[in-house]
Amino acid sequence: MVKPKYKRVILKLSGEALGGEKGFGIDWQVVETICEEIEKVRELGVEVAIVVGGGNFFRGRSAEHIDRATADYMGMLATVINSLALQSILEKRGIQTRVQSAIEMRQIAEPYIRRRAIRHLEKGRVVIFACGTGNPFFSTDTAAALRAAEIDAEAILLAKKVDGVYDSDPKKNPNAKKYDFITYLDVINQRLEVMDSTATSMCMDNEIPIVVFELAKGNILKAVMGENIGTIVNVKEAK
Repeated sequence: MVKPKYKRVILKLSGEALGGEKGFGIDWQVVETICEEIEKVRELGVEVAIVVGGGNFFRGRSAEHIDRATADYMGMLATVINSLALQSILEKRGIQTRVQSAIEMRQIAEPYIRRRAIRHLEKGRVVIFACGTGNPFFSTDTAAALRAAEIDAEAILLAKKVDGVYDSDPKKNPNAKKYDFITYLDVINQRLEVMDSTATSMCMDNEIPIVVFELAKGNILKAVMGENIGTIVNVKEAK
């Protein structure tokens, strides 16, 4: 039997991904498909933690009438809705799941405690990290990089609406070049829209590979197995 490439991963999901075609609210069929994939990954013995955005309900950076800090806190609360949705569907599948929030809300989620999160993973539970880092001015991309470093994740699986990293927007430029491998520095220097620069720098400093791929059925499992389905961002390009 082929072994997975990674033993412990952070799966980064955008809020818009959970919104499906509409990009708003929750498309339950999309959530079911994601949870089905996570179940298959768990059956391989891979430890899975999830960071989810909240853009399907509220995007802090797009708020025009309130200050940025308040808008970011509102966005953090949106991530809790998505986290609880994922938890509910995963547990319907018999997968023990814990939501840990960077902002304390004891009635619905555990507070984020690094050692407890690691222990949950070791026991085979899925851990969902809500509320980003708990601080305004930091994205959920940065939260994914931070949590990956804290729990010693071997990779961040970055599920997006595009099938990898391109040198320009493939929707606008039909001749855009797709990278199979690219370095962190190239991502930062070329201002490629993979993760924000803070998150990319944190991954670079801690040498955490970022696997960028399209959120489509079967791709989460393929990414865990190390199949070439998107772009790998790492210290050095493959020869």
